[in-house]
Amino acid sequence: MSPPRYDKSTRTKGRPTLKEVAQVAGVSPITASRALRGISSVTEELAVRVHSAAEQLGYVVNPAARALASACSQTVAVIVPSLGNQLFIEVLESIHQVMRPHGLEVLIGNAHYSRYEEEDLIRQYLAHQPQGLLLTGFERTEGARRLLEASQIPCVYMMDLDSGVGLHCVGFSQVQAGAAVAEHLLARQRKHIAFVGAQLDQRTLLRAEGFRHRLQKARCYNPMLEVLTPQPSSIGLGCELFAQLMQRYPQVDGIFFGNDDLAQGALLEALRMGISIPQQVSIVGFNDLPSSAFTVPRLTSIRTPRAAIGQRAAELLLSLIEGDTIGQRTQDLGFELMVRESS
Repeated sequence: MSPPRYDKSTRTKGRPTLKEVAQVAGVSPITASRALRGISSVTEELAVRVHSAAEQLGYVVNPAARALASACSQTVAVIVPSLGNQLFIEVLESIHQVMRPHGLEVLIGNAHYSRYEEEDLIRQYLAHQPQGLLLTGFERTEGARRLLEASQIPCVYMMDLDSGVGLHCVGFSQVQAGAAVAEHLLARQRKHIAFVGAQLDQRTLLRAEGFRHRLQKARCYNPMLEVLTPQPSSIGLGCELFAQLMQRYPQVDGIFFGNDDLAQGALLEALRMGISIPQQVSIVGFNDLPSSAFTVPRLTSIRTPRAAIGQRAAELLLSLIEGDTIGQRTQDLGFELMVRESS
C-alpha cells in the first residue's frame, strides 16, 4: 500500500511536524516516532515509508522535544582543556567516530585549562540531560565533584589513571612516563638534567613528579634546574625558556620538556645559539606530535595513545550507558618512548 500524497498547500506554516510525517507515511505518530528513532519493533517497510516522508517534508527531529519526552537527550558531553592542542583534537575525533553510529551527538566543551570554567560547563551540560560525560583528568573543583555525584550520570575520565573507588578511566601513567624520560637521559650519561614545563595542568605536574623522583633516586636531581611556568605552552615559549636556561646554567646537558611544542622551540633556539643537539644537550619532548618526527634533529618524545584513548573511553561510556557489566574500571593503554636524534 503506497502512502497518500501530501499536498503542501494544505499544511500549516512553520516547521514540518511529526504528525504530518505520520500522515504522509500512512502510520500513527507513535509508529513514526519509533521509526525515526531506529527502534527495531518497526518493520523495515514502515521504517522506509516514514524516512521517505520525513525526507519529502524536510522534517528534522527536535532533540529538545525528544529529551523532554524521555527525560534524557541523545547526547554525550565531552570537556577537554583546550581545542588549540592537537592531541585533544585527535581524542575528540575518535570519540565522534564511536558515538555517531549509535545516534549520539557529541557536545564539546573547552575549559581553557580552568577548573572553574570546567565547573560551569559541567553545570550547563547537565541541564541538557546528556546520556553520559567524558572528562579529562581528575583535578576539578569541589563544586564540580558535587554536581557529578548528584547527577548519577555515567562518567569516564580520560588521559590519566586513578584507582579511586567507582571511577572509570582510560589513559596511562603520567608519573611513569616522566620516570621513563629520566631513565633515558641517565642512560645517555647526562649529569645536569633539567625539566621545563608550561601550562602546569595536573598531567604536566605528574610528569615532572615522575621525572624528579627518578633523578633523586640516581642522586642527580638539582631543584634549580626545574623550570615551571603557568604560561601557555608554545614553540615561542620553548625558544625563550631554552635560551634563559642555557644562559643561567650552561652546564645543562639534558632537558625534558613537558610538551613537544616547547621542545621544538628549544631545537630552533639551539640552532640560533650554535648549541649542538644532542652532542652538547640532549632534548626530549612529550606527546610525540606528528611534526616531531621531522624536526632537525628529529625529536625524541613520549608517544601517547590519544586516538586509542578517545576510542576506548567512548566505548566504555557506551557500555555504562547501556548498563553492561564492566570488568575493568581502569584501562591503562601505556606509552612509548620514541628515541630519535635529539637525545
